[in-house]
Amino acid sequence: MRGVAAGLAGALILFFARFITAVRGRWAGAEPTDEQRIYFANHASHGDFVLIWTVLPRRMRFTTRPVAGSDYWLKGALRRFIGCDVFNAVLIDRDRDSRTNDPIAQMTEALDAGSSLIVFPEGTRNQTEEPLLPFKSGIFHLAEARPDIDFVPVWINNLNRVMPKGEIVPIPLICTVTFGSPMQLESGEAKEDFLERLRAAMLALSPKTAGAGE
Repeated sequence: MRGVAAGLAGALILFFARFITAVRGRWAGAEPTDEQRIYFANHASHGDFVLIWTVLPRRMRFTTRPVAGSDYWLKGALRRFIGCDVFNAVLIDRDRDSRTNDPIAQMTEALDAGSSLIVFPEGTRNQTEEPLLPFKSGIFHLAEARPDIDFVPVWINNLNRVMPKGEIVPIPLICTVTFGSPMQLESGEAKEDFLERLRAAMLALSPKTAGAGE
């Protein structure tokens, strides 16, 4: 019964996301194939992974798990249901002092089970005027642990304007989710170089960056 409820809830979330944002997926550098991947995206709201999940083909949604903070998604029965039952999220304790599980081990366990992942290398929502916050080192350690899996950059555009901080009612606006070319950790590549390469790949997908180069 819980599985049926999760399926219905997922369908409603899908409908709501499409209705409010008319979200469009743009596969600029990668095709929507069943190949196992790690999608890494900019992070401006709690709805970011919902939009990525929405534009994935249906067959891919069932094998793609978002990585999210347990402090938010385990707070209250409704959030827990959505995070655990609807999205089957890999929930990470972001507090180093309280965590009992290694986040990299949690993610590699999900990968080894055959799932793809959605991760946010900034680690927290970006509420500044900068296009991206500095990347956390976790994505580098994940690439070290599973170097054969492709990392696909993703840029989510406009969602921060649909749901501004402090607002309850979303503002209907067209959003886009753009997927770039797959990447992997190169042999001997330093952490700083890898993170900068990921950052540059994400920024290249931003409409502001693309427009500036025209």
